[in-house]
Amino acid sequence: MPVPPRAIVLLSGGLDSATAAAIGRSEGFDLYALTVAYGQRHGCEIESARAVARALGVVRHVELQVDLSAFGGSALTDAIEVPKDRDLEASDIPSTYVPARNTVFLALALAWAETLGAQDIYIGVNALDYSGYPDCRPEFVEAFERLAGLATKAGVEGARLRIHAPLMRMTKAEIIRRGLALGVDYGLTHSCYDPDASGRPCGHCDSCLLRAKGFAEAGVRDPVF
Repeated sequence: MPVPPRAIVLLSGGLDSATAAAIGRSEGFDLYALTVAYGQRHGCEIESARAVARALGVVRHVELQVDLSAFGGSALTDAIEVPKDRDLEASDIPSTYVPARNTVFLALALAWAETLGAQDIYIGVNALDYSGYPDCRPEFVEAFERLAGLATKAGVEGARLRIHAPLMRMTKAEIIRRGLALGVDYGLTHSCYDPDASGRPCGHCDSCLLRAKGFAEAGVRDPVF
């Protein structure tokens, strides 16, 4: 029996990353999950990542401490108020953007992939129902994939390193429907940027609003509420 190929999946514990991981599993990969504790104020998402990793049966789940709060510069890593009830059609980049976060995360995933001999990385970025972050756009993912081929021994020796962003052009409702079809338990996930002390979502940050919009449009009840 052939051995399944390996893939790294960046697993935050949120709705999108859980769906991207489930898609990777459905496409025949053995999953190696990477979760980064980056000093985020919504650190309870780490426990959600653990629960999702268990539910998906990943081969290994690595949690890395890379404390971006040492730099600050974001409402998620600094003493900056998380914006609430923001117009999701606004074109400005909100203060919840963490400078270069996905570049850092993909670099870490790439290092692990090369160590494992894996040629595939899954990331749950989305360019439709999202907050306007520059590192969630297809141009960024395509550029990083080119970088991966140039910056690694595996790439120089001819391996094709692929960055999979299967949610890129999907609405949040489409993402939810796809995840449900693949058996994702969204009750395990956490999306809120500013939860209370018990981890209950605020219901008003961008991430909560986008999640609520997605479940409403999908015609499905959000199991977190």
